[in-house]
Amino acid sequence: MEHKQDKLKEIISHAKEYGFVFPSSEIYDGLAATYDYGQLGAELKNNIKQYWWKSMTQMHQNIVGLDASIFMHPKTWEASGHLDAFNDPLIDNKDSKKRYRADVLLEEHMEKINKKIIKEVLKGKKRFGDTFNEAEFRATNPNILRNQAKIDSVKTSMKKSLEENDLEALRTLIVELEIACPLSGSKNWTEVRQFNLMFSTDMGSVAGDAAKIYLRPETAQGIFVNFLNVQKSGRMKIPFGIAQIGKAFRNEIIARQFIFRMREFEQMEMQFFVPPGEELKWYDYWKIQREKWHKNLNLGEDLHRFHDHIKLAHYANAACDIEFDFPMGFKELEGIHSRTDFDLKQHEKHSGKKLSYFDPERNESYVPYVIETSIGLDRMFLAILSASLKNEVLEDQSSRIVLKIPAPLAPVKVAILPLVKKDGLPDIANELANQLKFDYNYQIDLKDSIGKRYRRQDAIGTPICITIDHQTKEDQTVTLRFRDTMKQERIALADLQGILENELGWKKLLLNLA
Repeated sequence: MEHKQDKLKEIISHAKEYGFVFPSSEIYDGLAATYDYGQLGAELKNNIKQYWWKSMTQMHQNIVGLDASIFMHPKTWEASGHLDAFNDPLIDNKDSKKRYRADVLLEEHMEKINKKIIKEVLKGKKRFGDTFNEAEFRATNPNILRNQAKIDSVKTSMKKSLEENDLEALRTLIVELEIACPLSGSKNWTEVRQFNLMFSTDMGSVAGDAAKIYLRPETAQGIFVNFLNVQKSGRMKIPFGIAQIGKAFRNEIIARQFIFRMREFEQMEMQFFVPPGEELKWYDYWKIQREKWHKNLNLGEDLHRFHDHIKLAHYANAACDIEFDFPMGFKELEGIHSRTDFDLKQHEKHSGKKLSYFDPERNESYVPYVIETSIGLDRMFLAILSASLKNEVLEDQSSRIVLKIPAPLAPVKVAILPLVKKDGLPDIANELANQLKFDYNYQIDLKDSIGKRYRRQDAIGTPICITIDHQTKEDQTVTLRFRDTMKQERIALADLQGILENELGWKKLLLNLA
């Protein structure tokens, strides 16, 4: 675990040093759990959005985009259940004075037991080699069965407590399991309390309940209230989806772990409207599609896993997370939920407006069911940084820090490096930059030895460096140097555009999702 914490510190330090992420309002000593994306961070963030948006809307004729307002009519949050039910169960440790989410403490306890199971499986693999049958081993090994029984017992008790909103039972479970404060090791806990996460503010010049509105805690409701607007204006036929990228705000009491949990964050959500009775078929479809989207980036084997929700939200009949192995361990990266017809029916009830769809194939009207895919953009950013940041020892025993960001997502795509600052080489660099700037974000770097310049570009994740030397003037060739392999190749300038398009373009990445 210490190694993982060191990794998080390393990421935070690297992100600041190279202009990816800065603490917000740093000259005023910062503001807790708020961060600003620097010049390279803004580029990476935009590229992640592009990857999601293109794969969702461009690749699917029946999914369209939306950009709804952050402020919404207060009745929206009454209808959605956020005013009454958008709470976290919080518990304080009396000795360390630190506050935790009770459900997260229990999930982390179960994960510790699960790690023992994984360790046992790895021992089995080592012992039995090619003849190893993991399913049979898990079903018969006494240590695994004992630990799995412990997990199942905690899961059952936790689910019951959360569903019945029995906060005392939740506290009792934490005490009985002897769960300690991760910071102090103390087991001296307060009672569990519910805390509403919505930020409120006053609209207009008059303060008071009548003028109270909320910063949206999620982007989904903007999609639901616009369901008919989009359906009618776009002549959309069910099944169809509405995709949106936007800011959301939650008054997280326990906001920590860098950009993993913040009070102001960005979501990439798609709500997919389907006929009643077909929702679980589409739920399974979107689970497969979203896993494919993540794995398409090749960030590493075994970094993603599915986790079914222990407690279903009041609106859901199926829900799971795609979890990623962050420096803090496996945590939620994306949620996939079958939301039933809850949202549209609630908005019908509270607004008095019909939100049904006439299905010509079924020859009937119905309120559609919804499958939601919702991913935290900031978490995706952190996942890519943590999987990409490598310390490599090279053949000559020197080392390099390299960000192996998938090429289409890289903030700077191409570095143009004139070997010297004279003899017309910078002029050739500028001329090349003027040709490439329409397609790629580039840097021209003139300072230091070529080796140092390569290292600098490695550290910010630039996939390709183009070196211009005296030979370029003679035969119109340049040297391409590839970040991941460090291989160098002499190519004709006339072939450059084709090579760059193949290495850096969106098409290659998106083709795998077609």
